[in-house]
Amino acid sequence: MSIATTVQASSGLEAFVARSAGHGTALAAMGIPTRRVEAWRYTPLRAFADTVWAEAPALSDAQAQTLLARLLLPKAGSRVVFANGRKVEALNSLSDSIVSTAAGVADPLEDRFSAVLNAALVQDGLSVRVPAGTDAGLLTLVSLTTGENISTHLRHQIVLEEGASLTLFDVNAGEGRYVTNPRFDIVVGKGARLTHVKLQQESLAAGHLAIIAASVDANGNYDSFTLNNGSELARHEVVANLTAAHAQVHVNGIQIVDGSRLNDLTSMIHHAAPDCGSRQTVKTVLSESGLGVFQGKILVDRIAQKTDGYQMNQALLLSEKAQINSKPELEIYADDVKCSHGATVGALDDEQLFYLRCRGIPETEARDILVRAFLLDALDLVSDETLRDLLQGSIRA
Repeated sequence: MSIATTVQASSGLEAFVARSAGHGTALAAMGIPTRRVEAWRYTPLRAFADTVWAEAPALSDAQAQTLLARLLLPKAGSRVVFANGRKVEALNSLSDSIVSTAAGVADPLEDRFSAVLNAALVQDGLSVRVPAGTDAGLLTLVSLTTGENISTHLRHQIVLEEGASLTLFDVNAGEGRYVTNPRFDIVVGKGARLTHVKLQQESLAAGHLAIIAASVDANGNYDSFTLNNGSELARHEVVANLTAAHAQVHVNGIQIVDGSRLNDLTSMIHHAAPDCGSRQTVKTVLSESGLGVFQGKILVDRIAQKTDGYQMNQALLLSEKAQINSKPELEIYADDVKCSHGATVGALDDEQLFYLRCRGIPETEARDILVRAFLLDALDLVSDETLRDLLQGSIRA
């Protein structure tokens, strides 16, 4: 297959390369992937490719504060706010237990479009380190965007040293038609634990192309949960490497997709050491003409004996026009492993709906009860009660 059939030259690509100040060589060579690229088979970028996305203009502190005030956020802990790709110092408060650092060198992830796009147009994001043995508590990271046909490309770096812990609440929201393309580079040291809870509630006319590169050392734990609840087109991609014995990675999530929107959760978990575990539970609720995508791959190296990997994708279709594309995948080279994957697709149970209606519950409310019941065990995977309640209140059932 020639490269011409797998990428598309477009006004959007040309504009990105022109903005890249000489850093867009890899982007120009890769192009914007079409459906013929297997990784993007279910997530077409045609509308994205045909738009000239400009640099987002700076917002005043007052404008950022107005956007921020519309969000329901934790009151406790540290907070860092970005507006249109720029840090808003007036709205930030960082605990002394979290150390600001200069961003280090990152894995280029040169086969991942979202990473290549971010590298071409990168903007300085959050770059912090939690010292060894420190519990840094809660850090809320807010990314706000507003405007028409603009894009932002923040790169964040979070390093937890040995035995450190941090809970990150990652909130993405905005107004207008725009694209956000954040990248996270995460290093979890020996015995450290990062709990990463993400709320993606971008404008319903926006695009969101996020990628996370996580490296987890011995006895470390990267525990992530994503609620995809916004954007016209959203892709949340996790590339996680378990590099030493007894490392753990959790990539869990919920996607709520209505209208003609598309939400995509893609992951690649690489077991590169023995005695490691990974868990993926993703539930998607689709209504109207909504499109959902789950692509989850577990790669187990020959050295990674005693691997325990689990992957489950479940979808609830509330409309005959809704569609889910599920692609769980195992690639195993070790012979002493416990790995499983599965996918289920179904509709609301008519008998359960009838039972609730017979007890005087209106149909709309009854359907909402059943949808929330479907999502409940996925939400229970969020260990922080405050953040779990915030996510539950954000769900548009």
